[in-house]
Amino acid sequence: MSMRPAWSTFEAQLSALGFRPSRRFGQNFLRDENMVRAIVRDAELAPGDFVLEVGPGLGFLTRELCAAGARLLCCEVDARLLEIARGWVGDADNPVWLRADALAGKHELAPELRALLPEQGRWQLVSNLPYSIAAPLVLVLSELPNPPAAMTVLVQKEMAERFAAQPGDAEYGLVSPLLQLDYEVKLTRIVPAQLFWPRPEVESAVARLVRRAQPPPRELRARLVALAGALFQHRRQSLGRVLGERWGRERAAAVLAESGCSGAQRAEDLPLETLLRLAEHENQA
Repeated sequence: MSMRPAWSTFEAQLSALGFRPSRRFGQNFLRDENMVRAIVRDAELAPGDFVLEVGPGLGFLTRELCAAGARLLCCEVDARLLEIARGWVGDADNPVWLRADALAGKHELAPELRALLPEQGRWQLVSNLPYSIAAPLVLVLSELPNPPAAMTVLVQKEMAERFAAQPGDAEYGLVSPLLQLDYEVKLTRIVPAQLFWPRPEVESAVARLVRRAQPPPRELRARLVALAGALFQHRRQSLGRVLGERWGRERAAAVLAESGCSGAQRAEDLPLETLLRLAEHENQA
């Protein structure tokens, strides 16, 4: 691969295109080469691994992923950026470039992207994700019939903390147990705002999600998704009240007693194991 052009070269190309970073697309480019390489190390790639990169931007992370031997699919919504990245990274068979919005809706992957993902075998997501789509995209990918074996994502620090949060943490919310059903989550590094152009108003962090060896069965997972959605929608209300309205008071009291829960507890107090025990009763209501 050729040497990386100076940042001034990219600035000149962007200026010639009349390009300004889009807040709507969440365009904040990570300029620090050492941090880009660290993210690739965090992903623990093996040569030949299939990798999805959403939002390659100018291609800084893309180049390092190719250098690590990844078979890369890059999905970029901005046609101008895609052409710059293709021109620098190269237009050979690897990467495969897709001009598309990764999401067709909040809970749906774009069909053209889904068609290019492996139907079987191990693959990963490694991306500097636009803040606005980080949680929806990670959740949608986790629900695929052949979900990613691991996801290494650079996101807003607050969102990374939500991914990894435990009951009692201020950041613990619906996304926390839904992701932790299938993945073990940890924060690998904090990324300061000054390493980006343009500089965001918040810090970022890298979250590493590794799929569990034995995630819960799909049927139980579906029950938990439905139940947790209802509980966290009313997260300040007691379990007794929410489940009483959902299942009827008598049944709710019996299930709570059987599960070792107090009706005075709230969703934000419940560990994943307890939510799963409650979810076993969800379709019996």
